Amino acid sequence: MGSPGFWDNNDRAQKHIIKLNTLKRTILPLVAYKKKLEDVSIMVELAEGADAKEKDAFEAEVQHSVLALVEELDQLEISAFLNGRFDRNNAYLSIQAGAGGTESCDWADMLFRMYNRWAERRGFTVEIQDVQVGDQAGITKATISIKGENAYGYVRAERGVHRLVRISPFDSNKRRHTSFCAVDVIAEVNEDIDIEIPESEIRVDVYRSSGKGGQGVNTTDSAVRITHIPSGIVVVCQNERSQIKNRASAMTVLKARLYEKKLDEQRSDMERFYGEKGEIGWGSQIRSYVLAPYQMVKDLRTGVSTSDTQGVLDGDIDRFVYAWLRAGSPRHRNKDIQMDDE
Repeated sequence: MGSPGFWDNNDRAQKHIIKLNTLKRTILPLVAYKKKLEDVSIMVELAEGADAKEKDAFEAEVQHSVLALVEELDQLEISAFLNGRFDRNNAYLSIQAGAGGTESCDWADMLFRMYNRWAERRGFTVEIQDVQVGDQAGITKATISIKGENAYGYVRAERGVHRLVRISPFDSNKRRHTSFCAVDVIAEVNEDIDIEIPESEIRVDVYRSSGKGGQGVNTTDSAVRITHIPSGIVVVCQNERSQIKNRASAMTVLKARLYEKKLDEQRSDMERFYGEKGEIGWGSQIRSYVLAPYQMVKDLRTGVSTSDTQGVLDGDIDRFVYAWLRAGSPRHRNKDIQMDDE
């Protein structure tokens, strides 16, 4: 950055600055933590040489500092697991209602709210790409963009089938129902990823947007649906008033999906992005949310559970995300490393 011609190419200079800031965010917290450890070590030495009255004060301060360091260490440990190739990228999260009819549509709407609340808690920015409303209640499908540092690294822990057990609000006999929804997560790819999509391989449909958005959205053919004919991947975007902007957003999502599909084919292992969800029904869930006859949310991959179901549905899901990251997910990490080498 100190070279005379650094700013001759502004795009290249900005990439270097982004890389520098990323390295700073990785290294500086570790340097600061080491300094705090040294300070605590000095306090321990002072306590050992102090008289009885001063010793109690030093010990109380040491205890307070150590508790703070333990909590900070926990966050540093979590950040150390976010070392995948795309973990720092923004993410696209999709929710698809599965077995359960109206119940599943309502469950999809609950998950939609949960992830929006979780993103807000973390300071991420959420943009709605597409929402398809259910016939009677809830939603059948939704896609949101989650923007922020390490957004993909965190939210990829949510990929899979989510199961809900509750007394149905749609059943006049108050019977217990089970519903399923699939959550898929892909990373937003940048311009460094070379994905060529010939116009002959896509079909673009435009139609009138549905749902909320104002008169300009609902009375013009601004919504865009792009179908990638060879793969069958369909992407919909209707959050913008402009058809041109919706098409650009849809193409970005399509490129991300095609890139992940390409990685899957290279690894000859579809489990990473699609197989882990499996069928959206019995026997394939990663997490169960039981609201009746007892209150319990349990992650079936890590065994982490809580009785605070309302807190979880309000977006408090970090305990599950952190446990999944700590579990190591070795097959994901090994594949990321392999792709980096390639």
